[in-house]
This record gives sequence, structure tokens and C-alpha cells, in this order.
Amino acid sequence: MEQLIELNKKNIIEEHICCAISDKKCADSYQAKKDWLTKEFNNGYVFRRINERAKVFIEYGPAENAWIPITAPNFLNINCFWVAGRYKKKGYGKALLKTAIEDAKKQGKDGLITVVGTKKFHFMSDTKWLLKQGFEDIERISSGFSLLVKKLNPKAATPKFNESVKSGECSEKDGIVVYYSNRCPFAEFHANESLVETAQKRNLPLKLIKLKTMEEAQNSPSPATIFSLFLNGKFITTDISACMHSRFDKVIEKLK
Repeated sequence: MEQLIELNKKNIIEEHICCAISDKKCADSYQAKKDWLTKEFNNGYVFRRINERAKVFIEYGPAENAWIPITAPNFLNINCFWVAGRYKKKGYGKALLKTAIEDAKKQGKDGLITVVGTKKFHFMSDTKWLLKQGFEDIERISSGFSLLVKKLNPKAATPKFNESVKSGECSEKDGIVVYYSNRCPFAEFHANESLVETAQKRNLPLKLIKLKTMEEAQNSPSPATIFSLFLNGKFITTDISACMHSRFDKVIEKLK
């Protein structure tokens, strides 16, 4: 098994962050994700990956500082967690998760939490796999998200979603509305470039809402603060490929 390394404010300048490694059109968004990570390192955030040019990594940090609409005092929140390509089924997922669990124990945390699709969502962790690793599905909301928890302290208060996500709708009811952040190196480029063109070709109103602060993210109408697309007020998808003219109609019709 290849070595795991942890990025920090010094080495992130030279090290890659797995996603969008060779996607030149997303270069600015890729740097924006690096800038976001650099700031979040001050809040206890961890980015750990395989020491290879591959998409094998985990991101997590204190739930109190999570850019997610959840309430989970003294838990660690897992954000992106991905093992792709030829590294699948070789133990890397378990190895990465183990490091997060060990960190939680060292820090005296009550456990780990993560937001997933009740059924698999794009750009979100594998729900079935996490359940096999001892996570429990503790809350589901109408838009199709679940909150999973792995308690280390059985007596700890149970985490929960914030009220802002309970309805599965956003306040803007006309056309396409997208909430996104720099947590993902693809989101800003495709929202501001691909989706703008896609909406114009369909004469659909478009509103882009960038989550620029932790507070804004914690009050988002969707738990998927990387990228969430609403249509006429209703949550539709976390699939960034919906931004593209060639994919929009297929994705929307399938998920309506």
C-alpha cells in the first residue's frame, strides 16, 4: 500500500489536491479550492491523500467549523472521501477512514459524522460502504440526504441537520438556482461558465449563490454545499454535469 500524506499550509503550494489534476479549464477553481483549504487548516481541517497522482483522499474537520448545515458539537465531520480508479478495493478507503477515527479518539471527540445521499448522490461518499464500516443513518430529509454517524461515545448527544434544509426547497422559486462553494474545484467554473450558457439556451432564469463564509454554508437550504441545483424552488441534484448543455435535460428529467 502506498504512503498516505497530509497536506498543510506549506506543502499545499507544491502538492496536488486530487480532483481536477489535469483539467486546465478549471485551473482558477482549482486554485480557489487550494486557497479555501489553506484557510480551513486554521480551523482544524485535515486533507489526507495517497502519495501518488491519483484521486484517493479524505477531508475532515471539527463539525463546529463545517461548511455544512448540521449541528454536531464535539464530532468530526467528513467532507469529501474518495477512492477512484485502480486503487479501489485495495484497502485505501479503510486506511483513510482509520486515520480519521484515530484523530477523533486523540482529540477526545464523541464520534464522526458525514452527509450522504440516502441513495448515492454525485460528489458524495458511498452510503452503503460507510454503513458497512459502522456508521448509522440517524436522520433523513425529504430532498434525499441522510446524516450518518459513527459514535465513539454512546452517551453523546445525537447530531442533526439544521432547520434550513428540512423543507428540501430554497426561497427562490423561479428558474434555476444554484448554491455552491469553493469546497470543490469544479463548481465555480461550471456554475459560472457552463450553466450560464445552458440556462440562456433554454430561456431559464438563473441565480447563482456562492457560499463565501462558514455561516452562509451552515444556513444553506441544501446539505450539499459543494454544489446544489434547485429548479423552481425544489432541490434537484448535486450532479455538476447538469451544468452542461449536453447533460442538463437528461439529468433534470431523470431526477424530477
